[in-house]
Amino acid sequence: MTLIPAGTIGAKFLGWGTALPPKVVSNDDLTKTLDTSDEWIRERTGIERRHIGGSTASLSIEAGRKAIEMAGVDPLSIDALVLSTTTPDRTVPATSATVQHGLGMRCGAFDVNAACSGFVYALVIAHGLIAMGMKRILIIGTDTLSRITDWSDRNTAILFADGSGAAILDAVSGPGQLLGWDFDADGSLEDLLYADIGKTLHMDGKEVFRRAVRVMVDSAEKSLKASGLTANEIDLIVPHQANIRIIEAACKRLDIPMSKTAVVLHETGNTSSASIPLALFDAVDNHRVKNGDNVLLVGFGAGMTAASAVIKWHNS
Repeated sequence: MTLIPAGTIGAKFLGWGTALPPKVVSNDDLTKTLDTSDEWIRERTGIERRHIGGSTASLSIEAGRKAIEMAGVDPLSIDALVLSTTTPDRTVPATSATVQHGLGMRCGAFDVNAACSGFVYALVIAHGLIAMGMKRILIIGTDTLSRITDWSDRNTAILFADGSGAAILDAVSGPGQLLGWDFDADGSLEDLLYADIGKTLHMDGKEVFRRAVRVMVDSAEKSLKASGLTANEIDLIVPHQANIRIIEAACKRLDIPMSKTAVVLHETGNTSSASIPLALFDAVDNHRVKNGDNVLLVGFGAGMTAASAVIKWHNS
């Protein structure tokens, strides 16, 4: 649990955008190469289709441009770019450098790799930079997991996909939107989900499921305590979009009904760093979030990382 010091300069969302590749792969498409069925995949994961294609840079630029346009700001007014990704386009340089150039920005830029927890890491890091004096930051969560997926492995091929979500954060006078947050990791569990350099993903699905629910609930409870709120006061929870069963189990333990849960994985699959912003901004765009609502973001990922944040939604 991390308490935000009194008097800390805060921030709010000014604009956002998302990007999904145009190529859609349905469950029925996967049955042509895998021993599976649409019913089997839906029942175990909640996924119906996923989007495949593009590079991490191209999707990030698309989502970032939409966020900049919505915010109505000059790219040159942005002080930093934080890109969360576990699938950079190159080993060197960081993909954020490519994205920065593509968006016409002139600022510091760096990648963050906390796997599927990464967007929340980027969100909190951005608030920290703003507390230190920066005024405007672009955060992006993007992954192109199709490039590191073994499409002959039923254990992973049905899950992973590509996408991006981006947001502009602006400094405000006063405490801003972030009420509480938590980071965690347990490197002893890294063999549960990993991909060696140049190789494809390997996952112990049963153990990831068991651990994921535990770490999500633990992190969420720490953020709630730091924010001074209870689960009953949360208007919307936005979990990492990994598996509908994991989401349902975590929400049940937190005593938050599924009616208060943002879910898009039926359309997107597991997009890692992109999954929380894709779900959050889908909920916002569909008027499920209003100014003053308390929103809980919570994710888990390889490492095994976990991260959560409670924000009071305010973008006007």
